[in-house]
Amino acid sequence: MRLTEISYGSAQPVEGYGPGFFRLGGHVLRGACLITPWDAGPWGGLSDTSTPLAMAGRIDVLLLGMGAEIGHPPRAFRDAMEAAGIGVEVMSSPAACRTYNVLLGEGRRIAAALLPVMPPEGAV
Repeated sequence: MRLTEISYGSAQPVEGYGPGFFRLGGHVLRGACLITPWDAGPWGGLSDTSTPLAMAGRIDVLLLGMGAEIGHPPRAFRDAMEAAGIGVEVMSSPAACRTYNVLLGEGRRIAAALLPVMPPEGAV
């Protein structure tokens, strides 16, 4: 089997995630976050369209991680992204993290808007 090392250049792949957090470049981001090849930080969630819209022209696709389970984003969110020429791919946050890393390694123009995976109610 031939193994090929993946180079992300100066971009940071998602290293891990857990209940309420995502880890990139050794740093932990808590809560909803927006990750791009050039930056990562907090995101206001599905009611915040302005932050992802600011990337219009810099990305082609926004991977939308809906938490532990796939769900439907508000129609207004999807419409705003598509009107700006940003495609939206909706999936669970774990799947969005994996997909982001693969596409980042391919040099694609992508970003990930991620809602955190939360522990089940009553879990300690």
